[in-house]
Amino acid sequence: MSGAVEARLAELGLTLPEVVPPLAAYQPAVQSGVYVYTSGQLPMVAGKLSVTGKVGDEVTAEEAKQLAATCALNALAAVKSVAGDLDRIKRVVKVVGFVASAADFTGQPGVINGASELLGAVLGDKGVHARSAVGVAVLPLDAPVEVEVQVELVEA
Repeated sequence: MSGAVEARLAELGLTLPEVVPPLAAYQPAVQSGVYVYTSGQLPMVAGKLSVTGKVGDEVTAEEAKQLAATCALNALAAVKSVAGDLDRIKRVVKVVGFVASAADFTGQPGVINGASELLGAVLGDKGVHARSAVGVAVLPLDAPVEVEVQVELVEA
């Protein structure tokens, strides 16, 4: 059974995916008190990356922005896996985005806006958050972007 957040996802034409299985020795998300911390989420769809490479080289900034939204959707799935219900989200506290960047690419904030805008569209005011957008040389599996999310939950 889905709640208001999942109904909003459906209104936006989005489906909450299955949790992306870990690529190494970690959990997709952990809860500590009223906080859930996700591991870095790659833009996996149906178990694979549809796009690889550096942003500003093989991948355009607009493509990467869409991939960041996919990362945020995967992060919501990871949050649900430990919280049980996305309607328990009190607020998104922090988003950290990593962009595998060509040497001269400086548009990391615009790329990570894909994640921030998705969270805002889905969660409204609860999706407003602090954020970092960081350019890096390479990400796992040659992914263009990776996003991690920290949320505060309403106590059960």
